[in-house]
Amino acid sequence: MTEKRIVIDKAEPLLLFGFNDIYLKRIELTFPQAHITARGNQVILKGSDAEITAISRVLEEMTVLLNRNGNLTENDVDTVLALFASGDGSSLSAVPGSHHTVLFTPSGGSVKAKTPNQIKLVETARKNDIVFAIGPAGTGKTYTAVALAAAALKSKQVKRIVLCRPAVEAGERLGFLPGDLKEKVDPYLRPLYDALEDMVPKENLKSFMENNIIEIVPLAYMRGRTLNAAFVILDEAQNATALQMKMFLTRIGANSRAIITGDLTQTDLSYREVSGLAQAREILDGIEGIDFVYFDQGDVLRHRLVKEIINAYSRFYDEEKNGNDKPKSA
Repeated sequence: MTEKRIVIDKAEPLLLFGFNDIYLKRIELTFPQAHITARGNQVILKGSDAEITAISRVLEEMTVLLNRNGNLTENDVDTVLALFASGDGSSLSAVPGSHHTVLFTPSGGSVKAKTPNQIKLVETARKNDIVFAIGPAGTGKTYTAVALAAAALKSKQVKRIVLCRPAVEAGERLGFLPGDLKEKVDPYLRPLYDALEDMVPKENLKSFMENNIIEIVPLAYMRGRTLNAAFVILDEAQNATALQMKMFLTRIGANSRAIITGDLTQTDLSYREVSGLAQAREILDGIEGIDFVYFDQGDVLRHRLVKEIINAYSRFYDEEKNGNDKPKSA
């Protein structure tokens, strides 16, 4: 058995090793015959020559990702390990899009940022505590946001996930719908459930929801709360009023992050109410720690006709607006 001592001088050891050395433990699971010990800024490797060489390269790739992204997640570590476990020892940084893997799914697949603006959302969310993702339906805003939240929970960056949506269509009619509160609002929250079911094992998801580690709630029920160490997502934010948006943003507590998604062309608010998303875009632009990512038709990943439908509606609204702006003849 060979022993090798590596001095970590190009990255912060605590970030590279993970909380309680969780990342080093994941490496040991991949190379079960090897043993890894962390001491300060040093790593002591024991194992065969081949294992020590592979682990050294894994640590090098993790250092590259840490320095490039500013942090390191369990998913980043899994991506590096998957590359080496597949027998491909080439550099991870040379694999196109590999560092845009957000999460590995229970089915063995992965959630990746595929379009330029999805990639921008992932990178922006790594640098800012509050990010607004604005754009048309089908661009992957919500799915990417939920994947980022699930990844943060998995890597213990946060202790819980809170997902919420305005239930605008129900309004005062909620009381007339059959069933208890959960049954009444579930149809409005279903897209969030669908995304989570793709990303979290069923048995874990059930346990997480029973213990409020993952919570899906209507926006109205966020009032009066303070969410610490949480990843919070507000979906369909164009349907939040100005007061609701302010209420939501001021719920965010210490060590928490938030992503707000919405499509300003699909608001269901009455004509008297200002969209909180539109107002927030004007008020919060330029504040350090808050950023905006704008999606467009080029990010649509649904049926090919969805992109054509969005373009057609955009042309229609533009023509209608231009028509209304023209002065009427006497």
